[in-house]
Amino acid sequence: MENQEAVQLHARVSVHHPKLAMVSMMLGAFVGMFSETSLNIALPQLMAQLHVNQSTVQWLVTGYMLVIGVVLPLSSLLTKWFTTRQIVIFGLCAFTFGAIVSAIGNGFLMVLIGRMIQGIGTGLILPLMFTVALLIFPPQKIGAVMGMCALVIMFAPAIGPTLTGLILGISSWRWVFWSFVPFLLIALIFAISSLENISELSKPHIDALSILASAVGFAGLIAGVSFASDSGWLSARVLCCIIIGIIALIFYGYRQLHIAQPILNLRVFRHLNFRIGASIVMLDFGIILSAMYLLPQYIQNGMLLPVALTGIIMLPGGIINAIVSAIAGRMYDNLGAKFPVRIGMLIALIGALMLAFVSIHTAIWYIILAHVILMIGAPLAMSPSQTSALNSLTGRESADGSTILNTLQQIVGALATALATSFLEMGRHAITGSRAVTFTNGVHYGFYFTIALVILGLILSMNITDDSHTEQ
Repeated sequence: MENQEAVQLHARVSVHHPKLAMVSMMLGAFVGMFSETSLNIALPQLMAQLHVNQSTVQWLVTGYMLVIGVVLPLSSLLTKWFTTRQIVIFGLCAFTFGAIVSAIGNGFLMVLIGRMIQGIGTGLILPLMFTVALLIFPPQKIGAVMGMCALVIMFAPAIGPTLTGLILGISSWRWVFWSFVPFLLIALIFAISSLENISELSKPHIDALSILASAVGFAGLIAGVSFASDSGWLSARVLCCIIIGIIALIFYGYRQLHIAQPILNLRVFRHLNFRIGASIVMLDFGIILSAMYLLPQYIQNGMLLPVALTGIIMLPGGIINAIVSAIAGRMYDNLGAKFPVRIGMLIALIGALMLAFVSIHTAIWYIILAHVILMIGAPLAMSPSQTSALNSLTGRESADGSTILNTLQQIVGALATALATSFLEMGRHAITGSRAVTFTNGVHYGFYFTIALVILGLILSMNITDDSHTEQ
């Protein structure tokens, strides 16, 4: 009994100042998640000032998430080769450098390069925040610390569009990137002064072929879908990218199942509840990302409202998203996964349907209400699905499953944004009329895609069980 109490009082890894050690990673993760959604509201201004079209400018969103998705699964390997302090400092420096490159960029390519460098920083810091928290705090404090980490992840996207709208209302898009820098420099100071190494350096074998196949596969797939909005789905460039991407991903999956030390342990997909839960999480993330990509652009280009007001209109939905995300995690303990996931998907379907019927004359209260309803439903389904998926795993598989979910969320987010852009462009060219009318029709097509994701999620939710160890 005394031994158990001693274990409860002591962390697995002892550091001098655990709270100060977390500051650098929590600030870095906050800026990374803030950056993921904040730029959506700036896209119309970026299109005009960088002289690019819709299909090109969306790369600032998809490219960022693509890099995160490629870097994330490498985090476990990197912690065995480099100290925690080295990785976090490098990640913060990379993000700071990328933000400065984008801020001073005199053309689209330079802004994009800076944006993708930022993705390296987020991909390194995000998984480390959770891993380090589990190690440096005693078990009786883990719940509170993980709650703070989750709050960082939820709060940043909630306020991103609003703060960006206010920045754009008084200044240019460059200050969106400059606004990241002070937070990153503060994080860097804490990383240098307070962060210690957490993991043991064993320097295992690096399977370069898997890393290459992963990068080529995901990049090819996302590039093909992105090019489709400009070139059409049957163009040689699109088909070539998609085919190369699929072949590379098949090879990557085969290799992960047949090597001794895979980068991603894909064997966790043999658990039925993990397959279903992970699939719902992916669809749910696609629902949220596609809606948050389409809505601020519709408000500016369809309703012709100023960017500062756009941020204010997006705020209630963002706050509701954060609140429901915090509550939904606890619902699993009392109700299981089936009820909140199914109810969440039904509510999300109502919100998505409402957004699919907007026009250039739609009232602001209707937009806010539809967004709030969608942001009640989607996060209500998200956390129970994720918990159900991870609870079907045990031991080391739990960490593997968490890495897979985090990685696929970023990849699916990039794909959902690219597909939403493709449907948006398709709808814009389907009718004639003023720019606001054609853009709004494109938004309808984009939200049809969101509705399709909700329906798929609802169908899958019918197969979810509350037995956390159901296997096939």
